[in-house]
Amino acid sequence: MAYNALYFIFALLLKIPKDYEAVIGIETHVQLSTLTKAFCSCPYSYGSFPNSSICPVCMGLPGALPVLNSKVIEFAVKLGLALNCNLAFNSKFDRKQYFYPDLPKGYQISQFDVPIAAAGFLDVDIPLEFGGGHKRFGITRVHMEEDAGKLMHAENGNLSQVEVKNLNSFASMSRAIDFEISRQVLLHSQGQEDQIVQETRLWEEGSQRTITMRKKEGLADYRYFPEPDLPSVILSQEYVDAIQNCLPELPEEKRRRYEKMGLGMQDVLFLANDKNIAEFFDATLAKGADAKLVANWIMSDIAAFMKNEKLTINNIKLTPEELSELIGSIKGGIISGKIGKEILFELLAKGGSVKELIEKKDLVQIADPVEIEKMVDKVIAENPKQVEQYRGGKTKLQGFFAGQVMKVSKGKANPGLLNKILLVKLNSKS
Repeated sequence: MAYNALYFIFALLLKIPKDYEAVIGIETHVQLSTLTKAFCSCPYSYGSFPNSSICPVCMGLPGALPVLNSKVIEFAVKLGLALNCNLAFNSKFDRKQYFYPDLPKGYQISQFDVPIAAAGFLDVDIPLEFGGGHKRFGITRVHMEEDAGKLMHAENGNLSQVEVKNLNSFASMSRAIDFEISRQVLLHSQGQEDQIVQETRLWEEGSQRTITMRKKEGLADYRYFPEPDLPSVILSQEYVDAIQNCLPELPEEKRRRYEKMGLGMQDVLFLANDKNIAEFFDATLAKGADAKLVANWIMSDIAAFMKNEKLTINNIKLTPEELSELIGSIKGGIISGKIGKEILFELLAKGGSVKELIEKKDLVQIADPVEIEKMVDKVIAENPKQVEQYRGGKTKLQGFFAGQVMKVSKGKANPGLLNKILLVKLNSKS
């Protein structure tokens, strides 16, 4: 199930009138990254020319027998484990009978009553704009099948189900759900419940509405029976354990790891919900940078740059190594935060080395008290009127003096040392 889609659902649930409860299920068809198809040796190439990757098995010719791709089982088990499902150590394939343009056999190889994984869940951290907190979403089942789809859902409610197809983006999903909730609530409130039937509806992006595509078939219409040409799928505990040990860090684990670093939930969700940003963040930490500082830089200036330039984290010129070097240079007092931002934007746009830029542009922070004191004396001497006003009670003018000293130093004066010396000089009566 697409993780971000759950946020759309949660947002929409807040809009439903209190007299009704919308039951929303998402059916996700996942294209597996295998080299060959699920039940034959034809190469899998998305977008290939029609009828170019077919064989007697694909066409359902007499005597052609399917052979299960072992990678399909491996990926299904991985997904089942990732979604906290119960695995079926003895599952099987079934034939689903129906006529469809891309099913020359007249049936689809799928799984019916014994899916390879079922009864799982996905824990989600809700964004603050939706109230925050945590929510658990149930996963009904994970099953393997040929590339043709169906919706299966146990009918726990008393009202008719409606399936909506042609949803090619999260935005379309959000609008379609919103429309269907409004349509069904309106029909109920007008006493026209009989017009809500179990059917498949099509989302029309242009008119922003759903229309009837076909009346939904019942399970009996599919005439399921066990696939006679394929053996049962038997899993051993050793096989499952081996796959479990190879699982990457899951989103829930990543979010908890970031929380332990002391990051707030807003930071955690921003970083963890984008795989590439998370990898960039982790790579920067691996170079020794402070987690909170890295998160702040990524979420503020770097994110703003990417948004303005319409770039992803993979397209910027800045590397994790250089970001770590930049943060270290500021933290170590080599350059000021102001200079650091100037360097950052050059690195984002053009790339390069932090050390080389600092040396080339002579940006090393001035931390010599004597040198800074000379600058402060110069600014005070050139602004006697403001000095008199400051000593007369307008202490906010300290910012004016600090800015003038920064101008003289071309932004290189150590801010902490500058303000310390400045206060001593301004408050001195001599």
